[in-house]
Amino acid sequence: MVSEPVAVHDDIERAMRAVPRREFLPRSQRPLAHEDRPLPIGRGQTSSQPATVAAMLRLLRVPLGARVLDVGSGSGWTTALLAYLTGPQGSVLGVERDSRLAEWGAANLGRTAMSWASIEQATPGMLGHPRPNGWDRILVSASAPALPRALVDQIGYGGRMVIPIRTTLLLIERLPDGRTRATDHGGYRFVPLIEDPEP
Repeated sequence: MVSEPVAVHDDIERAMRAVPRREFLPRSQRPLAHEDRPLPIGRGQTSSQPATVAAMLRLLRVPLGARVLDVGSGSGWTTALLAYLTGPQGSVLGVERDSRLAEWGAANLGRTAMSWASIEQATPGMLGHPRPNGWDRILVSASAPALPRALVDQIGYGGRMVIPIRTTLLLIERLPDGRTRATDHGGYRFVPLIEDPEP
């Protein structure tokens, strides 16, 4: 299902062709996989519009070998796209607050045979997944009312996070001196980010 990984400078569309959205949708939605719009995946969640996913991935600039966190992994599609971009030298962890979606997304991801990527249920009360030295890249696919400090703190030096805040897509960069820089990259609509996951 998945061909060889490509370098970060290659077109994101190549990754999206290699990791078809159709394989990460409920059967009822698969005939609509080619449409450039959000599609329901159950549990009140959606598979984001492909154009939006592509825009986020371009901002994220995922290099080969990166350590990446995917917050709100849903069906597993974005986790798989990130894994394709990092290649087997990298590692990708998707976290999903809904246990049923996490299980389904992990099964979808498992069919890609990209063993350097995994999905697990988010720890209740914890946003993201802290790791020593932080993450090289963080993708957040749900909208927060304000920039979550807990996630900013998980960006490693030289790292990037793409996150929707209300209806604005932000790129957060961790500078070499440890400071962060935020830039605005347009308006989008996402499902809300819930900071206290359900048990």
